[in-house]
Amino acid sequence: MLEDKDRIFLNLYGFGDWRLKGAQARGGWDNTKAIIDKGRDWVINEMKASGLRGRGGAGFPTGLKWSFMPKPDPARPSYLVVNADESEPGTCKDREILRNDPHLLIEGCLIASFAMQAHACYIYIRGEYRLEYARVQAAIEQAYAAKLVGKDNVHGWPFDIYVHHGAGAYICGEESALLESLEGKKGMPRMKPPFPANMGLYGHPTTVNNVESIAVAPAILRRGAAWFSSFGAENNKGTKLFCISGHVNRPCNVEEAMSIPFRELIDRHCGGIRGGWDNLLAVIPGGSSVPVVPAHEIADAAMDFDTLRNLKSALGTAAVIVMDKSTDIVRAITRISYFYKHESCGQCTPCREGTGWMWRVLTRMSEGRAQKREIDLLLEVSTEIEGHTICALGDAAAWPVQGLIRHFRHEIEKKIDDYAANPHSEPVAGLSAAAE
Repeated sequence: MLEDKDRIFLNLYGFGDWRLKGAQARGGWDNTKAIIDKGRDWVINEMKASGLRGRGGAGFPTGLKWSFMPKPDPARPSYLVVNADESEPGTCKDREILRNDPHLLIEGCLIASFAMQAHACYIYIRGEYRLEYARVQAAIEQAYAAKLVGKDNVHGWPFDIYVHHGAGAYICGEESALLESLEGKKGMPRMKPPFPANMGLYGHPTTVNNVESIAVAPAILRRGAAWFSSFGAENNKGTKLFCISGHVNRPCNVEEAMSIPFRELIDRHCGGIRGGWDNLLAVIPGGSSVPVVPAHEIADAAMDFDTLRNLKSALGTAAVIVMDKSTDIVRAITRISYFYKHESCGQCTPCREGTGWMWRVLTRMSEGRAQKREIDLLLEVSTEIEGHTICALGDAAAWPVQGLIRHFRHEIEKKIDDYAANPHSEPVAGLSAAAE
């Protein structure tokens, strides 16, 4: 279990003061100049040594990502962009940082921008996050007033920071679509290459990082890479915010050590599974886009990138959605499938056409109005969508369907058999008309 002395997010639940004085009392902005004075190379090497992997879902090594930025060029300014879009269903960690400890993020932005030799940072906040936007903007104004940021700040690194409010599109959580939206265009993913590190915001070198990835940087650099890497299994280091929802006795957000066993995470922080562990059906371990894992596989699994990948799922954003045996798993995945159909930007044919097709087939299956041979056809179509789109939304739509068929094919078949035995039964209320 992570001890309180090792927690980075000391105001996660908002019991303390979110303003500058409160942040400083918790250790924020503590001699930040000393970190900057150690130089860009020291900062990047320390971040690499910490083992921090991106907390936005992909898990790419953060220090390595920072090192990809090209050398400074007066003709081509560099930018840091913070992805605070957080639109993944089940994910609710970044909003707590934004509204309860925004100065952690702002200090992290300054240090990360210095490491990448960027003099400007943009924080892109999800359209629905009104309070979070107001808190971050107020915290930035406090930082400017205290000369912690700005052209002539006490740290000696000229730095401006701006907040941009999105319009609420899920697709803008994808980094290149976020950049398009930030430039005032329609939020649609870009082809890669070129990658943002070479040609990002306004055609200049840009790094896009998740809120949590940036917010933990000051603590790592103060306490040392060895401290951070002392938590978690090999290649899965540090502490992590887990947002646990669904059929647990106490849903919560909690900071824990990486690689904590699922059973310990739930028993210690959520009071166990509703109805006991024998009542657990399945878990979506990383937000709605990752495949579901059945109870017998997840119960004692370590909650980290590699373990869950070996279970053919993913840690993602660590948005743990717990489902007990009262769940209609086919209907649940159908609902998720509708979400991705609705949020597809329509740029790529496999995603534009395939997400709607999958949702319609799943809707019939959830009502039993399908044939068993369609299950394999659905699986085949999902593999034609996966990996064949510009961004990962196609994968995000396909993986929940694949997880359903991999582990719960029998549930689909049972619905088909039940309907065949009683074809005049009423369909599930509201499912077919979910989008109407």
